[in-house]
Amino acid sequence: MAEKKSLTQSSIDRQNILNNPFAIEKLQENIGLVGFQWKGNPVFLKQQVANFLEVDVRTIERYLSTHGEELEKNGYALLKGKNLKDFKALSKLTDMNVGQFTQSLGIFNFKSVLNLAMLLTESEKAKEIRSRILSIVIDTIAHKSGGRTKYINQRDEDYLPAAFQEENYRKEFTAAVNRYIDAPNWKYGKYTNLVYESIFKENATEYKKILNLAAKERVRSTMYAEVLDLVASFEAGLAEELENKAKILGRQLSIQEANIIFSDFAKQRAFKPLITKARSKMASRDLCFRDALHSKLEAYIQSVPESDFERFLGEKSKDLKERIDENIAVFKRLKDK
Repeated sequence: MAEKKSLTQSSIDRQNILNNPFAIEKLQENIGLVGFQWKGNPVFLKQQVANFLEVDVRTIERYLSTHGEELEKNGYALLKGKNLKDFKALSKLTDMNVGQFTQSLGIFNFKSVLNLAMLLTESEKAKEIRSRILSIVIDTIAHKSGGRTKYINQRDEDYLPAAFQEENYRKEFTAAVNRYIDAPNWKYGKYTNLVYESIFKENATEYKKILNLAAKERVRSTMYAEVLDLVASFEAGLAEELENKAKILGRQLSIQEANIIFSDFAKQRAFKPLITKARSKMASRDLCFRDALHSKLEAYIQSVPESDFERFLGEKSKDLKERIDENIAVFKRLKDK
């Protein structure tokens, strides 16, 4: 992640930062913006925000007009009725200047102030804050992941069961390719790539390049649990299709016949929502956590929800070795079955 990320232009990049509770906590400590306590949280009036970002209040109002929905999503609120009455009562106890006849009042929380700082193009102070935001986000993700963002997928508690299951189905798939397709040994790579291309439009070589994997690094070791589950489903289903067709014909399949089976299988409507979900999660998470862009999946990129930050960086996330040590007895029992 670097200043090549244009926070002023990308709503997804902005939201990925604002959805990261660990980065927000560090930013609150670093930026040192002091507000008024309202319902247990610090809030800021437009004039305070304007002073902080070194712009005119009218500039703030213009951005509220053009980006109001985004700012409201991240905590900007317009107080009216009882909320405004209570806030006016609070203002008498502080140095806030809230007019007696004010009918509505806009307040920012910390996230919406950061949101505005990521939008403002007129402010040198906002530009400086954007640079600090990006640095802190990089440091936070690196620290929470132990510096291993390439394998951040493995910190998910669902990864190990998914990887274990996928390995079993992988063996069924390669056995079926070996037994039922009449082709040289390059067939394993060819048909594995057809699975990858069906699911996320990239072959193994393209995927490795995007994630900057070394030649000996395994592609599947970097895949998220949901993607591994779908790969396992594909390979299990294809193994069965190859077996059934070969038994009907009473012989091994030609390359052309196998290609048709793969093509038809990938078009099944039952897989469409699962493929869409897997593409979105992989492309969105890789851009956010790994700064890796899957250009063929750009249309599927969304902001990463706060739950994913908890999942990969929070208290439940753990290094893979730690999870293996915790579950070694379970794996031994499964192996003996």
